Amino acid sequence: MRKSAIPILAALLLLGGCASRPVNPPLSHVDDSAGYRLQTRQPHFRNQENIVILAFSGGGTRAAAFSYGVLEFLRRTEVTGPQGNTVRLLDVVAVVTGISGGSFTALAYGLYGDRLFDEYERRFLKRNVQGEIVARTLSPANWGMLGSTGVGRSELASELYDEILFNGATFGDLDRGTGPLILASATDLSTGARFVFTQGTFDILCSDLNAVRLSRAAAASSAVPVVLSPVTLNNYGGTCNRVTPAWVQRFIDEPVPPRPAARAIRSLRVAEALGDGAGRPFLHLIDGGVSDNVGMRSVLDSLEIFEALHDAGQPTPLDRARRIIVFVVNSLSVPPTDWDTREDPPNPVSIMLKSAGVPIDNFSYESIELLKDTAARWKSIRSLRGVAASAAAKDPAIAAALRVPDAEIYAIDVSFAALPDRAEFDYLNRQPTSFVLPDEAVDRLRAAAGRIIMASPEFQRLLKDAGLRVRSEAPAAGPGTGPAGLSVK
Repeated sequence: MRKSAIPILAALLLLGGCASRPVNPPLSHVDDSAGYRLQTRQPHFRNQENIVILAFSGGGTRAAAFSYGVLEFLRRTEVTGPQGNTVRLLDVVAVVTGISGGSFTALAYGLYGDRLFDEYERRFLKRNVQGEIVARTLSPANWGMLGSTGVGRSELASELYDEILFNGATFGDLDRGTGPLILASATDLSTGARFVFTQGTFDILCSDLNAVRLSRAAAASSAVPVVLSPVTLNNYGGTCNRVTPAWVQRFIDEPVPPRPAARAIRSLRVAEALGDGAGRPFLHLIDGGVSDNVGMRSVLDSLEIFEALHDAGQPTPLDRARRIIVFVVNSLSVPPTDWDTREDPPNPVSIMLKSAGVPIDNFSYESIELLKDTAARWKSIRSLRGVAASAAAKDPAIAAALRVPDAEIYAIDVSFAALPDRAEFDYLNRQPTSFVLPDEAVDRLRAAAGRIIMASPEFQRLLKDAGLRVRSEAPAAGPGTGPAGLSVK
């Protein structure tokens, strides 16, 4: 190295050493009617009777492109109801959950709405994001920053995401908008529990979510262990005089949790434990795929709590729902190996990666099947009501057993396995989990999403039950031009 370069390098390191991570600010008091949460987003839902939920899985750019393909399909597809009203399917989406790669698509759509379709390919999908993260990590200009307390590779990644996609936007920008509720999730490293970026979670931390940048949520949701560092949040729990909501307290105080809400109640208890700000002043978040790689646990927990409150005769935000429509957008890929053709086992790194992925993949499968089981159970019990009406009038136990929500659940599985073209399945299934893919792979992932939805038996059942007719794919309308909502009475 030339001597003249040494002072410059030293100056860069000193400047970098002065850097610090962003700090989520404290909240002086909790207001259940404010902030980015279901209660404040629900008035913006286009339709209260048909709740459409999109669940975007993890999987790097593969997941981001596949979930984007779902948005493109819903945007260009219009349906006409029995009363002659026409609506874009995208305009009736109420909630979008996002994990890891899927969180980028979810958060960006929540921020930009229809504008996303003009920019997302160029700004994110067809960009070597992974290479740019590596370059920043290896740059001497960032070495001092990486040596600062609480700052790691994920903070560098967060800065990059801010520059190329989010433009400094915060959850406050989502809160001021009129789009669907976006639920990006990470994993609490200490407990292994889901951490969902909503004001309800941040109420427990006594912190203001509206001040948190979307780029940090995306960085936390995609912070692959070891490869990227955890994202650290300050925890001020216990300093804002927060009172546990009565409906939550009722459940967590139960010595024997009511079925089938035991899993959801465990999640509530784990979340309430975040309020120990004195004992846990910092939270370290890693990739959301570690705790829920298909973004379904929030949906399943909500359905279980909905059912339990319904059984107890308590009001819920979903009481008006006639249909709950869930698009499970799962970009899981399991590339084939030749391990079983050789006597020697694979190398230690391959073994470690496979061992880490198998439990995640199995848990994802169980989550999807649990949603389908819930849908089948509710439907079966409703069908018995008329037959057992007289017995229920005489026996409270029978009446309680028949008390399930009236909403019909549609679980629309959008995954590579549903592709009839095996050559296309093989191609998509070989795409790695990384933040760079060939342009061809991005385009084929996007195109596959719409074909899978149209061929889905569950999607066709929804159209038939609701009396909907799919029009030929129409040009997407501009922001704010969609109809008031889907009415399929």
